[in-house]
Amino acid sequence: MSYRVLIVDDSKLARMSVGKALDALHPDWVRVEAANADDAVALLKDVDLVLLDFNMPGKDGLEFAGELRGQYPDMPVAIISANHQVEIINRAGAAGAAFLPKPLTAQALGAFLDDAVGALKSAGR
Repeated sequence: MSYRVLIVDDSKLARMSVGKALDALHPDWVRVEAANADDAVALLKDVDLVLLDFNMPGKDGLEFAGELRGQYPDMPVAIISANHQVEIINRAGAAGAAFLPKPLTAQALGAFLDDAVGALKSAGR
């Protein structure tokens, strides 16, 4: 089954990097991209899971993840960040999001995507 993944990061290079890793793991999945949380809102109805940068202008990834959890409680969300502090990892979990460290590895992304597919199937999607 093909899923739609929203990649939200203010860095085009970072979006390309995440997209490349996603394509290597699931070439049949569709990716959509947004440069910030405000731009991402318009795309949410058509996506199955979200990969968020932590540090963005406007709403940061943690704030946006919390909003997503409220609106789309079954949508898998991951925060991707080079900030590996325990506090950030714990805050991601409290917002209902997985934490993936930068630089993003195929192994870390793959594990999240496997969990996300399991959650989506459990939710009937």
